[in-house]
Amino acid sequence: MTEQNTRLGIMLMIATTFVFAMQDGISRHLAGEYNVFMVIMIRYWFFAAFVMSIAARKAGGLRAAAKTSQPVLQAFRAVLLVTEICVMVLAFTLLGLIESHAVFTCYPLLVAALSGPVLGETVGWRRWAAIGVGFIGVLIILQPGFGVFRIEAIVPLIAALMFALYGLLTRYAARKDSTATSFFWTGTVGSLAMTIVGVWFWEPMTGPDWGWMGLLCITGALGHWLLIKCYEVAEASAVQPFAYLQLVFASVLGIAVFSETIRTNVAVGAALIVAAGLFTLWRERQNR
Repeated sequence: MTEQNTRLGIMLMIATTFVFAMQDGISRHLAGEYNVFMVIMIRYWFFAAFVMSIAARKAGGLRAAAKTSQPVLQAFRAVLLVTEICVMVLAFTLLGLIESHAVFTCYPLLVAALSGPVLGETVGWRRWAAIGVGFIGVLIILQPGFGVFRIEAIVPLIAALMFALYGLLTRYAARKDSTATSFFWTGTVGSLAMTIVGVWFWEPMTGPDWGWMGLLCITGALGHWLLIKCYEVAEASAVQPFAYLQLVFASVLGIAVFSETIRTNVAVGAALIVAAGLFTLWRERQNR
């Protein structure tokens, strides 16, 4: 991997986090006006069309992309991801972008913690220490025992746990299936599952909001495309630390557009989580 490719990968990861932060902001707006299931359903229709168009251009077409020896695992991954997205968008409407992302940033630590039981990987004491520090950060954000604890604060934590499990299952599926196959199942099965649920919650949408919906679909596809290109030109361990910039971009958007504020405990807790996550990534790279 050349230095030039690594630099390009970093730039692509920064662009990816910016696009995903914009997507989250649009999701928060639309989910505040319409049913979450309907919003995610329409977004996934576009995502499925995007995935199928990419697969159709590859050698073997759709048949080759769909071919897998582990359909149950691939289908479960897809349903898990679309459910996680619904939970996270719900968190945006309950807590806002800043607090939701502050808690969600713990998902790399959950990946590290669950990599042992799910993938059989060894987790050393240093990484366990980092995981512990990260969850101290989560507790600082959630503040259990201080005043009235809001049950809504658990929602982004549930989303982080689901996304961590999705990531681990994706790594497990990669032992037999290509990235293209996993991507295809993620979009198509996710769209089917979301349609089965979302069609019952259809609501009329205004003209301007259809414009926002179109932008949401575009940012979703663009974000995934940028992420794919990012991992094509650079090692994941080199660019992954820059994924934490999504918290920064989401915070700026939350303050500028939705008039959110950053509480001291959220800032301190998020800093601990990010520091622990960066240390975990560094240890993973050292072990490799």
